[in-house]
Amino acid sequence: MLNFLTFLILILTLNCVSIAMEKKPYHHLPDGTFRNPEGSPERSENFKWSFKIYNQEKKKLDMTVPDDHVVSKDKVLSDLVKFKNDDYIAWIGHATFIIKLGETTIITDPVFSKNAGPLIFGPKRFVEPALSLREIPKIDLFLLTHNHYDHQDMMTIRRFPYKNSKVLLPLKLGKYFTRNGYKNVNEMDWYDEIQVNEKLKVTFLPAVHWSKRSLTDTNKSLWGNFLIEYEGKKILFACDTGVGNIYKDLGEKYGPIDISFINIGAYNFYPMMPTKDKSTFHTNPEEALSIGRDLKSKKVIGMHWGTFVLSLEPIMEPLTRFKNNAEKFGYNKDDAVLFKIGQISRLNDIIK
Repeated sequence: MLNFLTFLILILTLNCVSIAMEKKPYHHLPDGTFRNPEGSPERSENFKWSFKIYNQEKKKLDMTVPDDHVVSKDKVLSDLVKFKNDDYIAWIGHATFIIKLGETTIITDPVFSKNAGPLIFGPKRFVEPALSLREIPKIDLFLLTHNHYDHQDMMTIRRFPYKNSKVLLPLKLGKYFTRNGYKNVNEMDWYDEIQVNEKLKVTFLPAVHWSKRSLTDTNKSLWGNFLIEYEGKKILFACDTGVGNIYKDLGEKYGPIDISFINIGAYNFYPMMPTKDKSTFHTNPEEALSIGRDLKSKKVIGMHWGTFVLSLEPIMEPLTRFKNNAEKFGYNKDDAVLFKIGQISRLNDIIK
C-alpha cells in the first residue's frame, strides 16, 4: 500500500510539473535558463574560440581613429545646454546613448569603464566616453538590455549618480541593482509593458542573443530589445542581436517604427568562425539594415561600434558598409544614421 501511495504521489507531482511547464513561454526552459525565439539561428558547431588566434589577428588591425569620429568635450557640454529644452539623442559611445523625451531622460546600457570585462580585464576602449559620469544630465530611466560586460558595467552601476532613476532590465538581473542601492528596479519578461508616465511606455521584446558573465551562468538571465513609445513616436533600442524571423513578426505587430538602434559592429570572428563577416549573435551592417526593414523602421541608427575592439573587422569598416549598402535595403543613405561620439541631435531633425 505504501509503495502504491508513493507511486501515486510521484505521478501527480510529474503531472503538475508538466502542466506548469506547458504554461511557460517557449523561451523559458525547464532548468530556469532562457533561449532565443523559436526558429532563431544557432551558433555554428565549427566555431572554435582561440585567444591565441584572436590576439594574432587583432594585432593586424589598423587602430587609427579619424579626427572626426569624436566631438570635442567642450562642444558636447555646450550642446547639452543648447538642447536642454528639446527632445534629443546623444551618443556617449558603443551602446550607451542618452535619449531625452519630454521630461524623461533615458540612458541605455551605460558603460563608462576603461575596459569591457571583469576588473582590469577585457577589451579596452580606444575612444573615451563623450562625457564622464559626473557630467551626464539627470537620468530618469535606466535601460539595460543584457548582462554582457560591454553592456552591464558594474563600475558604472556602483558609481551611477542617479540611483533614484527607474531601472528596466531583463529577468534575473535585478539583484545587481538592488544590492547597490537602487530602489525602483523592474525586471521584465518578453512582451511585458511598463507605463513610465502619461506620455511614455516601454515594452520589452525578444532579441536573438544570449547571456553570460561567468563560467556557470550561461543564459541564466534574459536579454531583449526595448520599444519606447512617446507621443505617437516609436523608438526601438536593440539588444545585441543576430538576424531572426522574430523581427518580421515584431514588424507586423509593432511597426512601423520611427527609429531603430541596431548593432553594426562585432561581427567578424574569422578564421575562428568558418564564414567571414558573419556572427550568429551580432548583425553586420547589412544585416542590421535588413532587420530595420523587417521592423518597418523609417530610420536605423547604427550602434555598437567605434569604441571597443570586440572582433576582427577594421574598426571603421561598419561605418562605410552601413552607409554604402542602405539603398539595397530600401533606405536612402540619410536613413542609415551614424553619430559621432559625443554628437547630440534633435529627435525631430532625425525623424524628419
